[in-house]
Amino acid sequence: MAPTEVCQQACNASAGAPVTCPIGYYCAGSGHCDADCDLVTNPCATGKMCNADGQCRDPNACSGVGCDVTNCAKDGKPATTISGKVYAPNGTLPLSGINVYVPTTAGHPLTDGAVCNRCDENLPGTPLARALTDSAGNFTLTNVPSGKDIPLVITSGKWRRQITLPNVNSCTDNMLAAADTRLPKIKSEGDIPKIAITTGSADSLECLIRKMGVADSEITAPTGSGRIHLYAGNGVDQFASGFAGGSGAIPSATPFWANTNTLKTYDIVILSCEGQQNPDTKPQAALDAMKAYADFGGRVFASHWHNVWIGGAYRSGGNFQRPAVWNNLATWNAGTTLDTGLVDLIDEMQNPKGAAFADWMLNPVVMGSTVRDEIQIQDNTGRTTCSAIDPMRAQRWTYVKGGGNQPQNFQFATPNEGPVNQACGKVVFSDMHVSGGPIANQSYPNSCAAAGAITALTPQEKALIFMLFDLASCVGQPIP
Repeated sequence: MAPTEVCQQACNASAGAPVTCPIGYYCAGSGHCDADCDLVTNPCATGKMCNADGQCRDPNACSGVGCDVTNCAKDGKPATTISGKVYAPNGTLPLSGINVYVPTTAGHPLTDGAVCNRCDENLPGTPLARALTDSAGNFTLTNVPSGKDIPLVITSGKWRRQITLPNVNSCTDNMLAAADTRLPKIKSEGDIPKIAITTGSADSLECLIRKMGVADSEITAPTGSGRIHLYAGNGVDQFASGFAGGSGAIPSATPFWANTNTLKTYDIVILSCEGQQNPDTKPQAALDAMKAYADFGGRVFASHWHNVWIGGAYRSGGNFQRPAVWNNLATWNAGTTLDTGLVDLIDEMQNPKGAAFADWMLNPVVMGSTVRDEIQIQDNTGRTTCSAIDPMRAQRWTYVKGGGNQPQNFQFATPNEGPVNQACGKVVFSDMHVSGGPIANQSYPNSCAAAGAITALTPQEKALIFMLFDLASCVGQPIP
């Protein structure tokens, strides 16, 4: 017997009566109890379809803007479509794998901090039409509603832009301008993840966030109102006078990364290479705190000597000072500077997103690769501290060409010890230095290359941007 027949009399949502539906059911707008469903494991009863909001509905029913979809085919016309290209906040770098959809219900506010976000969960707002951007950032939504004030959502994790299209013409394509489809550079334009970046003496990842297009006013101290908070590792520890994000001291990272509760207030933590592990600032309690944050659903990007968070701290000769928190996930070495002219290869075999990564890097608009799968590493910045990874527990993004397949970048889901279908967070490790060390005796952003100028992105910076947006996204393979 269908769920709607079991509980027809149980509730009356339209009249505001108390909802008395049994567990596993919800009170539908028509006043009867309907079954909750899951797109993967809990299908609806015969004759019902599972909407993306997890509710069983009549497949012929419509609600909200869903009632404004024109049947163009009956008149021999093409379907109503919305198309465009999604860009990074800078408005010039197209992004691959970004969700674009027309919601049928109002979206919900995003809360700050680590949360378990899996790809088999439903997007908020009950998508009516949905697409993922391709390697050129392009998307096309088909059979969309037409008329005035049509909502559109562009999102990857907690990067989200919600716009309202003044008018969508029926039975034709409605192409959007690039200004409408880039991700937000300032919080008044939409949602930006709350990100913590620690500075370092060998890789200034705090400079890359500006090159991505995030506004200076969003880059502040933790006490500021920006979405990007800087903490001082052993790198720059002052904001320049007159900087839009504020001035004064950048607080130490040492107490920050030793406190799980503080870490949990951030969606993403980015750790710039310090030139060495500096284990005195990262005691065992801090390593345990970072692991707990990632296991809870946090996202971590660790550059070069921040391998300490994964493999533990060691003295010269490889004698471990404290143990790995992700034991046996990777094999580590004492570290080597790789030669000028280094080429990294994208792993399309072991990484399920490798082909999409290679497609994107080779795209003529992105221009990250001139030969498929190859990334030319500039400025003698390549290093190797990782000799190998366990392919059952981690996925390799890139590896050294002609260098014994040593990983340069890899990613793993957390908690890493449990079933992959229960993972909540992600960690990315990179031996590929990106932005170089800060300019000596300079405050941020004058500490960045070219006295803080927004210079052109290098191939490895483009590669890192792909990984950062993937890091921000849901855990697992996205639903097509």
